[in-house]
Amino acid sequence: MSVSLVYKDKQSVAELEKKIKKYQKVETNLVYMSEKALLFHQDNFSAMSNLLKTHTGKIDLVYIDPPFNTGQDFLFSNERTASISNSKTDKLAYSDNFELDEYYLEFMRERLYLIHNLLSDCGTLYLHIDVKMGHYIKLILDEIFGRKNFINEITRVKLNPKNFKRKAYGNIKDVIYVYAKNNGKQIFNDVSIKLTSDEIKKLFPKIDENGERYTTVPCHAPGETINGDTGREWRGMLPPKGRHWRSSPIELETLDKQGLIEWSKTSNPRIKKYAKDHKGKKIQDVWNDFKDPQYPRYPTEKNLDMLELIVRQSSNEDSIIMDCFCGSGSFLRAGLNNNRNVIGIDIGSQSIKIAKKNIAEK
Repeated sequence: MSVSLVYKDKQSVAELEKKIKKYQKVETNLVYMSEKALLFHQDNFSAMSNLLKTHTGKIDLVYIDPPFNTGQDFLFSNERTASISNSKTDKLAYSDNFELDEYYLEFMRERLYLIHNLLSDCGTLYLHIDVKMGHYIKLILDEIFGRKNFINEITRVKLNPKNFKRKAYGNIKDVIYVYAKNNGKQIFNDVSIKLTSDEIKKLFPKIDENGERYTTVPCHAPGETINGDTGREWRGMLPPKGRHWRSSPIELETLDKQGLIEWSKTSNPRIKKYAKDHKGKKIQDVWNDFKDPQYPRYPTEKNLDMLELIVRQSSNEDSIIMDCFCGSGSFLRAGLNNNRNVIGIDIGSQSIKIAKKNIAEK
């Protein structure tokens, strides 16, 4: 079943392709270039239309934090930033004020179409959006990428709880939609995160003579082995009925010699698992640790640790990654910090000024 949004002035694919060819005649405005970075100061539809000439199917990762159609102007104020200000000295970062929802939807559809074409066969898109517009954008993503290529909806806790008088629950989250160009082929490095000190204490409650935390697990696991080594006798014992040894008797013997088998007073063996050997926990789809910066250099600047996680998870060293609403350039900085090749695009003069400085930092 195919479901898509219907709205006024929605272009056909043929009309969209015709528009792309028209904009490919517009000269690009490349304002920064280094061995690892390209930065364009212009409308991203125009810049990406031209990138199709050289980068179709070559970009492994795109992260975008586009306008949310909030109806606000985002400003710089007194060296810090605010979403709304009345001061005549404030500088406009960008306007998130589209006249019509239909225009906003087609604005996003055009750019997502270009992104899809620029992504490599193993590419991934992360689209950061708020909950008011997110469900509309997801339908457009389903249309362009295909529902089968939807990977995750990540909930990102953006700030601490606040009290207000509005008759509604507090809003402390936004969402990130993750789509693959080809589900199953996308780069996914299975990056894990370290356990907290409280989690370590809970999961590894025992302490050995060297002060190292550990826990123990049974030497056996569910399921019988009929003819294999894990069903054979070890130390005069067979695994309990309906179970098998986790390792062969030879491997269990090696673990015991290494001091990694703990024997109870009733001679019940258990394998020691040390906290120092834990590889970390799998990252889930609710992110609590990546709140917005308290004093951002750009009004909608996102947490750098979060952006670096996305870079490490869904691209490889020397991959080309892109942010076509690059704002402060933090995603580009995250890419450079991890030896990626980066492409940034933004139409705002203040954004380009900050992004250029950000990506040039050592």
